[in-house]
Amino acid sequence: MPSSPRRVTQRDIARLAGVSQATVSLVLNNRSDADVRIAPETRGRVLRAIEETGYAADPVARRLAARFNRIIGVFTYEPAFPSGSRDFFHPFLLGIEEYAERVGCDLLLFTSAPVVDGRRRIFHQDNRLRLADGCLLLGREIDAAELHRLNRDGFPYVAVGRRDDAGGPVPYVGADYAAAVSALTERALGRGHRRLAYLPMGTNAESSEDRRRGFAAHSGAVESARELPGAGSRDVGAVLDDLRADRTTVVFVEDFATAVALAQAARLRGLTVPGDLSVVTLGDPTVPVPTALTFTGFLIPREEMGRQSVELLTSVIDGSADGVGQRLLPCELVEGDTLGAPDPAVGRS
Repeated sequence: MPSSPRRVTQRDIARLAGVSQATVSLVLNNRSDADVRIAPETRGRVLRAIEETGYAADPVARRLAARFNRIIGVFTYEPAFPSGSRDFFHPFLLGIEEYAERVGCDLLLFTSAPVVDGRRRIFHQDNRLRLADGCLLLGREIDAAELHRLNRDGFPYVAVGRRDDAGGPVPYVGADYAAAVSALTERALGRGHRRLAYLPMGTNAESSEDRRRGFAAHSGAVESARELPGAGSRDVGAVLDDLRADRTTVVFVEDFATAVALAQAARLRGLTVPGDLSVVTLGDPTVPVPTALTFTGFLIPREEMGRQSVELLTSVIDGSADGVGQRLLPCELVEGDTLGAPDPAVGRS
């Protein structure tokens, strides 16, 4: 399908008119700040740019303009910029920035939170949460006690990723991992696999539980479907030994880097993927992992999750949200080259 044309933004208008984005906002709202007077010729340039581009102000931006600071907080439970997490957070932040700019909101990244027991904490003596109209929460695991307090205090927030209830329902925009893993499992069954294994990351995050649920949905239709100990606690060589001893023909791997290492270990032993062992990944890489293989798996809609999380948060802030607001977005399946038909010799006793 052809992609829809990109929406004209206030940033585009500012660039065409040769003014700041703040000036565009003032003209759109037909006002001047007390300390800023807009010259008639400047206002004229902005209005001409608006007319030439057909720009239409987003209705969300108009609702927010009257009553709020239009500042959205972003809190990450892990550092957002070190190389180890850069590729995990970057797509989310792209989507967040895009939609925030569309509705004329500034982003405030909270970076002063202390680390307690190895994790950042929102609430501390000098927290500045109230500087923002609301806050987006990002992290592989989000502290349930802090969600409970946010619910209790009534502060507007949205979690990026599905979260369990915490003293009340949690508003979130997540990825539908259960449906994606279920669809991949069905593909494996369709190729003839009946001895399956699941290799988790070893966390109790909701995203991991959703993946497990999708895998378990078809366990009754196979000869064997088992979960191995977490990937972080075992050498891939030992994992491969376990898979071969149990005559597993396809393994579903939550962590992309572990899937790559497992495929490399198989090749070093003279095994082929997917000939001797099919390897399915349950998410795209969050750190650069060089590999010549195109893995069968799915892509997580991180940018769209970022965009929709801002959209949902603005509706929570201005009171237009329909209910709590919980969204699961579909993942894009990748056919790849690592899921094939099982070798009949592998499955025999």
